[in-house]
Amino acid sequence: MLTRRSLLQSGAAAAALAVGACPSRAANAPGVTDTEIKIGQTMPYSGPASAYGVDGRAEVAYFKMINDMGGVNGRKINLISLDDAYSPSKTVELVRRLVEQDQVAFLFSTLGTPPNAAIRQYCNDNKVPQLFVATGASLFADPKHFPWTMSGVLPNYQTEAQIFAKHILQTKPDAKIGVLYQNDGFGKDYLIGLKDGLGADHANMLIKETSYETSEPTVDSQVVTLQGSGADVFFIAATPKFAAQAIRKAFDIGWTPTRYMTNVSQTIANVIKPAGMDKSKGIITGAYGKDSTDPRWKDDPGYKLFADFVAKYMTPNDLIDANAVYGFGAAATMVQVLKQCGSDLSRENVMREAANLKDLELPMSLPGIKINTSPDNFSPVRQEQLARFNGASWELFGELIGA
Repeated sequence: MLTRRSLLQSGAAAAALAVGACPSRAANAPGVTDTEIKIGQTMPYSGPASAYGVDGRAEVAYFKMINDMGGVNGRKINLISLDDAYSPSKTVELVRRLVEQDQVAFLFSTLGTPPNAAIRQYCNDNKVPQLFVATGASLFADPKHFPWTMSGVLPNYQTEAQIFAKHILQTKPDAKIGVLYQNDGFGKDYLIGLKDGLGADHANMLIKETSYETSEPTVDSQVVTLQGSGADVFFIAATPKFAAQAIRKAFDIGWTPTRYMTNVSQTIANVIKPAGMDKSKGIITGAYGKDSTDPRWKDDPGYKLFADFVAKYMTPNDLIDANAVYGFGAAATMVQVLKQCGSDLSRENVMREAANLKDLELPMSLPGIKINTSPDNFSPVRQEQLARFNGASWELFGELIGA
């Protein structure tokens, strides 16, 4: 059973979850009273990216846990989480409603590169914090031009692609690389990072790139095209539904390249199992959090904390979903910011404290990975480690690699 005592026994958890005293004065942000902090988000509970809906459910559940413990500095967190179906136009409509009608104090963990890009200017024009957006796209870590928008609690997509490129150059210097990418800011970030990582001297290693739209039913034809190019390295820069399709199709047509896949699609529950555990064996990805399916963590205090949380506030299936792990960590990061805000929950101070995180270690982060932000650094996570799927779980190898 998850208790206040068990939470506070973990030093990492205490840093992220500590509950303070009652506020000494009323805050001056919309949506904030002496007893409540109202925040908002959009999440694809339906549509082509619905696998990510677990993020939102985990964050709602996490705040419920915090509220059951008494809230943060005496206030309960009220997260209004709305379904935008991964449609940018719907995101715009819902965010305007959250800000102008529901009067939320700020936005937290809105999911997806295109949806967040669609609301970034609105949030900055109206000085509404757009915090820890659930995407690692580089455009959300630009404090000089967009000081009210901060990147998600995950590595930058371009950085991860550069890490993959480095590994390819080290292990397969004569590689012929084929890339499947989502035709938006998310997929293009990976393509940019890969090309940067290869550099001009190795640019000819990238022999074929093909994109897909999220409105397409499958990426089967794109995979066949990449096979036909003669590529022996397959880089999958796709969201869960399409990543699973790509893994399965490549295997079914007898194509056996070395495969690299974005960390946003590493969830075993919604990608690897649908694609096929055997068909997924050997895929390489980047990891920054503990794999909840890996028995190596069974006695780890951070994993126990997460498992207790899932047992009480979620469902058994969520225990093996990397998206639940992400939501757990993102919500813990948000709670730490609110704790640091104390009694001043103005939008300006919330943004200030979000840019003042120092060596925050989350329960489900890999050992050594710490969250740091500053007024000129809006990328909370800048390290990861490579991992290979062994047919049952992700197996880490190598050292932590920093951006």
